[in-house]
Amino acid sequence: MKSFKIASCVAVLAILALAQCAYAAQPSTMRVDYVHSGNALQDIYSMERVVIEPLPWPGNTAQRIDTLDRGAYFFDVVDRASGEILYSRGFGSIFGEWQTTAEAHEQNAAFSESLRFPKPDKPVRIRVYARDDRNAFSMVWTQDIDPDGVDVRRAHAPLPSPLVAIRENGPPETKVDLLILGDGYTEKEREKFIADARRLSDALFDVSPFRERAQDFNVWALMAAAPESGVARPSGGLFRWSPLGTRYDAFGSERYVLTFENRAMRDLAQYAPYEFVEILVNSETYGGGGIYGLYSTAAAANAWSTYLFVHEFGHHFAGLADEYYTSPVSYESTGERREPWEPNVTALHDPDRLKWSALVQEQTPLPTPWPKSEYEENSREYQAERRRLREEKRPESEMNALFKRQRSFDEKLFAAAKYNQSIGAFEGANYEASGYYRSQMNCIMFTRTRNFCHVCSDAIEASINLYSAAP
Repeated sequence: MKSFKIASCVAVLAILALAQCAYAAQPSTMRVDYVHSGNALQDIYSMERVVIEPLPWPGNTAQRIDTLDRGAYFFDVVDRASGEILYSRGFGSIFGEWQTTAEAHEQNAAFSESLRFPKPDKPVRIRVYARDDRNAFSMVWTQDIDPDGVDVRRAHAPLPSPLVAIRENGPPETKVDLLILGDGYTEKEREKFIADARRLSDALFDVSPFRERAQDFNVWALMAAAPESGVARPSGGLFRWSPLGTRYDAFGSERYVLTFENRAMRDLAQYAPYEFVEILVNSETYGGGGIYGLYSTAAAANAWSTYLFVHEFGHHFAGLADEYYTSPVSYESTGERREPWEPNVTALHDPDRLKWSALVQEQTPLPTPWPKSEYEENSREYQAERRRLREEKRPESEMNALFKRQRSFDEKLFAAAKYNQSIGAFEGANYEASGYYRSQMNCIMFTRTRNFCHVCSDAIEASINLYSAAP
């Protein structure tokens, strides 16, 4: 066993050395860790640390400026002397999600967050923006940084485990680099994690438009061994420490899987070239999560793991909104129907200015009829049964069987509908039964179907183009 570990360490060091040589012209990777705190009515940003990561910047330096206009937040890096914008990206945050919960009206909380960008060669100003009441970005925080300052952190803990190349199609700076992290896997389960990473990434590239653009991706896998299998699930009486701190029951939703240990995640992820992160949790219980530009999660041992992986990655990678609205969520509705920034849902304030109007045929009515009442009647029964199974702590196999029955019902109901294949505006989306609309009757962001709708596919393509174009 000792010789294997030594060989693994040597192999990892060789990989890192090759990475440094392969794109030595790339700038270093700089990361700003900060604390985002506050409550439902206000928030505060506080500097935590500035880090130079051990690997060069994995992104395309010709694509430094974000043109997608997605995310609840946005940041840019500006040359302090000239005002030139050097880098920008939209993103989502855990604080931003927590701020919409009931708890945020009762207390303050703090969350660690990070901004990553190519290391500048001169002093810069970081500017962070949040969406305002007009749905436009307004500046909320600035921080001046000297990239060569004495307080910039350059030393790192040793690499805890081997980095594995799952899919390598070219230099990181010309590809979308997806890093799959494992949490809740023991050292004896390392091969299981690698097999899960291969299986689920293969499933992603079996779905359009990822299938057609598979050559534009690199996929890496990395894990730090847990002392015991699994991650915490407090609602099920499971309390467990894991290296990334991933857990169920985020914001009171039993199926919502997040980690609030940003530093632990970043300190592991920095040993791989990455722009996007998917965390696989070693659990059979249904669950996952996804936040734009932050990370996504999926229960790797669940019978619906491939759906979870793809659906949650849609949130993280392309900023896609959930299109379902009958499942309970932790967020509180304000009753306001502001036009969402997400590309796949709309408040339809003006049908003549629908964001995907170019895809709508003239004969398709807006809003677009669909068997909404039949769907909702069945969903009420389904959700009641789902709650009962969880309350009675029934085996996961019974939950899987319920999901299969629900999918079968949905597919039969939609197949008989007149506008099943049409692009229009179907009421019910964004966790709301009325006032928000999705572009097609069905999509992997709406039910456990196997495909993205046309609008979601276009949004995914735009994200791929931002990160994969050759410099």
